[in-house]
Amino acid sequence: MARRGPGDVVAGLGALVVLVGLVGGVPYALLRFAGPPIAPELLDLDLLTSSVGPSTIVAVLLLLVWLAWLQLVACVMVEVYAGVRRVGMPARVPFSGGTQALANRLVSAVLLLFTAGAVAVPIARLGMTPPAAPVVAAVAFTAPVAEQPAETPHTVQHRAKKVYVVQPPHGRHHESLWEIAEKCLGDGRRYPEIFELNQHKEQPDGARLRMADLIRPGWVLDMPDDARHAHVVPAEQARAQTLREHPGRATVTPGRVADEVRQEARHQSPKNHSPEQRAPHQQGTERQEKQGQGQGQEQGQGQGLDLVDYLAGASLAAAGLLALLGRRRREQLWRRAFGRRIARPRGDAASAEVALRIGADAPGTRLLDIGLRVLGAELAAQGRTPPTVYAAHLSARTLDLWIHPPDGDAPAPWTVQDGGQVWRLPAHEGRLLAERWDAGAGGGPGGAPYPGLVSLGTDAGGRVLVDLEAAQGLINIRGPQTTAALAALAVELATNRWSDRMSITLVGFGQELTAIAPERVRAVGSLAEVLPELEAAAAPRQEVLTGRITGRPRDAHYLLSAVTPTQEEARRLALLARNDTAGYVVTGDVPHATWTLEITSEGKARIAELGFEVTAQLLPRRHYQALVELFRTAGRYDGEPIAEAEPLEDLRPAEVEVRMLGPIEIVGLDPLEEGRMALAAEMLVYLATHPGGVHPVVLGGVLWPRGVQGMVRDATIARVAGWLGEEHLRVDEAGRLSLGPGVRTDWALFRELVRRSHRDPAARAVLLERALGLVRGPLLSGRPSGRYAWLAADDLEYDVTAAVADAAHRLCELRLAHGEPESAVAAVRAALLLAADDEGLWRDLLRATHATRDFVRLRAVVDALTRRSGAHSYTGGLAPETEALIDELLPAWRIHVVRESTA
Repeated sequence: MARRGPGDVVAGLGALVVLVGLVGGVPYALLRFAGPPIAPELLDLDLLTSSVGPSTIVAVLLLLVWLAWLQLVACVMVEVYAGVRRVGMPARVPFSGGTQALANRLVSAVLLLFTAGAVAVPIARLGMTPPAAPVVAAVAFTAPVAEQPAETPHTVQHRAKKVYVVQPPHGRHHESLWEIAEKCLGDGRRYPEIFELNQHKEQPDGARLRMADLIRPGWVLDMPDDARHAHVVPAEQARAQTLREHPGRATVTPGRVADEVRQEARHQSPKNHSPEQRAPHQQGTERQEKQGQGQGQEQGQGQGLDLVDYLAGASLAAAGLLALLGRRRREQLWRRAFGRRIARPRGDAASAEVALRIGADAPGTRLLDIGLRVLGAELAAQGRTPPTVYAAHLSARTLDLWIHPPDGDAPAPWTVQDGGQVWRLPAHEGRLLAERWDAGAGGGPGGAPYPGLVSLGTDAGGRVLVDLEAAQGLINIRGPQTTAALAALAVELATNRWSDRMSITLVGFGQELTAIAPERVRAVGSLAEVLPELEAAAAPRQEVLTGRITGRPRDAHYLLSAVTPTQEEARRLALLARNDTAGYVVTGDVPHATWTLEITSEGKARIAELGFEVTAQLLPRRHYQALVELFRTAGRYDGEPIAEAEPLEDLRPAEVEVRMLGPIEIVGLDPLEEGRMALAAEMLVYLATHPGGVHPVVLGGVLWPRGVQGMVRDATIARVAGWLGEEHLRVDEAGRLSLGPGVRTDWALFRELVRRSHRDPAARAVLLERALGLVRGPLLSGRPSGRYAWLAADDLEYDVTAAVADAAHRLCELRLAHGEPESAVAAVRAALLLAADDEGLWRDLLRATHATRDFVRLRAVVDALTRRSGAHSYTGGLAPETEALIDELLPAWRIHVVRESTA
C-alpha cells in the first residue's frame, strides 16, 4: 500500500473544498445573484419573432452556466460511483472531456483521504521482509526483490524494478490504470501512484504518458515495489527491451491454461520440438522472441518469413505459379497409386508454396486477363488496332492502362481519364465481365493484346506494370540486383494468364527456371547463340498487334539477358528491337537503349523515361531455387505412403467436434463474437490435426506467417483457452498446447472408420459408407482468403485427398462386385465433393455409371468431365487413361464433343 504524505492530505482537503464549492456553492450563488436556470424572458413566445435585447442575452448566458454546472455534477457523480464501487474505468459523460478530467482529479484526491490503505504503515518500515509477489513471466534478473536477504534491501533496489506490460484490448474493452492498480496493487484507487511513476516517460512506441486515462497496449509501466502480477527486470533496462522479452504475458484472461501458456512460452526453447511441430515455414518465427523491433513487433528474419516477404509480395506471379502448380498436381493425381498420396514439398519448397498462397492475387489476375481480352475483342469488332499501352496500374478498385498517344475513344466498359491518357476499368465491371465470359477458353474472349505487361513493382496505391514491347527498343537494366529483377520478370512472364503463345529466352542465368515452364522458357549461355534466330523471326509491330485480336496470333517473344552485349551485339539488338514486336531487356550500360531500368541497393526500381519509382519486384537466387524445387517435387510420380492414424477407442459423439471435411464447423461450443471466430477456428483446426502438441511460438508462426506481436498471440491463445475451457485445452511441461480427448475432428473419425473396415470384412461396406457420409465438400471449404496457408507445408491436405479417394474406390469396387451400381455411383460422387481433381475417381464414376446401363447419364458424366477439363485448360486436359476408358465405354463421345465445341 502507498503511504499518505502531508502533501496528499493538503491536496485532498483542497480538492474537497473545491468540490463542495463547485457542487454546492455555484448553484447557491446563481440562485441568489442571477436567478433560476430558465428566466422569464426565455418563456416569452414573442422571443422568436421580436428583436433580441440585452436581458435576453443575459438569460441565455445564465442558462448555459446552469447547463455547465449540471454537466460537472454528472461528471462528479460518475467519478464518485466508479471510485467507491471499484468498477474500473469511469463511464464517459458525453461532451465532457475537460470537465470530466477535472472531476476525476478532484474526486481521486478526495477519495485518497478516506482510503484505509493510505494510512497503513508499510511493513518494510518495521524491518520486516514483504511476502514474495507472484511473478507470471520468466524473471529476467537472477534475484527478485522478494528473494533478497533482509539485510541487503538497498542493493536490490538499485538492481531491479517491477514493470507491467499493458495488454491488448478484448473486444471493445481496453485496460485502464485503475484496473492495473486493482489487479497488481489490490486497490484501484492507487492508480495515481502508477501514473506518477510513469508520467512523461518515453514508451516503446515513442509516446509518453500525459493523462491517466490514456494508455496504450504494449506500453511498459514502472510499478510500485509491492506490485503483484508484474515482471522483475534490471532497473537500467530500456522499455523497448522489456517489451521484447515480456511481450504481454501478464494475466489477460482467467484460467490456469492461459497463465501456463504465458509462463512456458518463454522458458521453452523451440529447438526441442519435433520436426513435425517445426514446419518449414515456421522456422523463421521461432526466433521472434529475440528479434523484436521498435514497438515490440517480432519481425523474424528467418528463412520462412524471408520467403514470405519476397514471394508473397509478387502477387500476380504468385497467382500464375499456383495455377501452373495445379496442372502439375493434377498430373501427379493421374499417376497416384492406391494407398499412396502425391509427393508434397518440404523445406524451402514448402515455405515457397506457403508464401504463394499468402500473396496470390487471383482476382487481380482475372481482372487483367478478362479486361484486356475484352478490350482487344471490342477493338477488333470496331476494326481498330490496339493502342500502345506503355504501363498499367492495378489496385483493388481499378485497372488503369496508360496510353500513348492519348486516345479519347475507349470501348465500354472502359472509361477515359485524363484526356485519354488513361483508360480505366473499375473492378466491379471486371467482375461482371468475368461472370459473362466465365466459360470462355483461356479465361476470356478473344486473344491477349498485351502479353508483355509485367510487374515492375508496387507503389502506395497498388501494382505498377510495364509493357516490354512498348519501349520499341532496348531496355537497359542496371544496378546491384539486376539478376534478381530479371528472374522476377521471367517468372511472371512465363506464368501469367493474360498471354497466349509465348517464348522467353534467358541469357546467362536462370537455367533452373526452365523447370517451371519448359514450354515457354529456355536458357542459353550467350547472345551469339540466339541473335540469328531472333533476326529471322522478327515481324512488323502492326501485323502482330492486329493478329493477336483477330485470332491470328504470332508467338510473343521476350529476351532477358544477364550478359552485357558486345558493341556489335548491342547494335544488332537495338536494330532488332526497333523493328520487331518483342521485348528486349539487357544488362549493362548499353548504348541506344530506349528505357533504362535501374534497380537500387535499397530495392527500388526506377525508369526515368517514364517517371516511375516503385518498390521493385525481385526474386533472389535462393527464392527461385525454392520455386524450382517446388515444381520438381510436383513432377514426382512415385508418391509417398499415407501415415497410419492413431486409433480411436470411442466412436460416440464428442463434446466438441471440429468438422473440416467440407465447410468449417465447430460443434459443441457457443460462437465467439464477430470477427474472432475465423482465427479461433483455424487455431482449433491446427491443434486438432497436430495431437503431439504445438508450442505457442510455433503456433504464432502458423497463424501469422508475416509476424505478430507476442502479446497479441498470447491474448488470442488465452481467449481460445477460455472459449474451450481448461478440460479441452492442455499445456504440457514443455509449454506445448494440445487438445483434450473431448475434442475430435471428423477427419479423425473418418480415418478410424476406414481403419476398422480393413479389419472387419463383414462390416467393410457399412463402415466405408459411414466414413464417406462425413464428407460434405472440399477440405475446409469457405475458409477466409489468405488463411490456412500452412496447409501447403502440412500432410493434412495430401492425406485427406488420397484417403477419401481410396475409400470411395474401395467401396465402389465392393458395390460393383455385389451388383449394386447405384450405390457405387453414390460412393464416388460423395468423394468427388472433396477430391474433384482426382481423375481416378472420375474413372470409377464412369465405370459405375456404365454398369447402370443408363447411357444418357453416362454421356452426362462424360460431358461434365470434358467441360471441367476445358474450363481449366491450364490443367492439361484429360489423362490418357481417362480418354482410353471413355473410348471403350462411349465410342462416339469425341464426335459429340466436337459438335458442341463447333456450336
